[in-house]
Amino acid sequence: MKQIFSTLILAFLNLVSFAQVNTFTIDSTKLNKPLMLVLDTIYKADQGSRYRAMDLSKAKAALSRVDSAVHAAHIADSLNLIKVTQILDKNGWLGPQDVGIDGSNALFLVIQHANLATQQKYLPMIRKAVKDGKTLSSNLALLEDRVNMREGKTQVYGSQLFKNRSTGKMCFYPIADPDHVDERRKAMGLQPIAEYAKYFSLTWNVEEYKKDLPEIEKVIKEQKLTSKDFRSF
Repeated sequence: MKQIFSTLILAFLNLVSFAQVNTFTIDSTKLNKPLMLVLDTIYKADQGSRYRAMDLSKAKAALSRVDSAVHAAHIADSLNLIKVTQILDKNGWLGPQDVGIDGSNALFLVIQHANLATQQKYLPMIRKAVKDGKTLSSNLALLEDRVNMREGKTQVYGSQLFKNRSTGKMCFYPIADPDHVDERRKAMGLQPIAEYAKYFSLTWNVEEYKKDLPEIEKVIKEQKLTSKDFRSF
């Protein structure tokens, strides 16, 4: 764990050397309108399928209906990924300056919802996009956390949660140096973790979290997490 922790802190130091990206200047005359239309459609498919599943779950619909909506979201992800990887491999990363806010967000969301191998492939491209001012620093933080989690490492920014199947409660996946997680989140344009926790009906207390970490790590090991267990925005 010490070696992993050191690696993550080094990664953090490299990341905060970037200028934080949270605003964009867009000249509508320079937008790639054909690609913008394609990506806007992908964005709506990605978000629409997820909101349908969330709405059914909140409405306490029959489990079969919720599962069907989740399955539809996964199919949409697979189709979107084919289109997005073709676009990225041909054009590189396209920022809001190239394809608008929703268009650029579509690229990130599809990669964020992809398999680990795909995320590992495009992570360097997204790091460069932050340096070039073509994507939000917060997007990079979310993807860094998800890749670290899937690789069995601790996360840096506390964006990833999982469901404890035995209790039904959401838990933060192990966070490196949780005492300073808000400093790292702020450097990447993320809200304080206590505010983020509210989205999942949780209350954040760092001392309680540190006490719970051994049990959280035990649950992760025993539960053998799958993608169905993970939650994040």
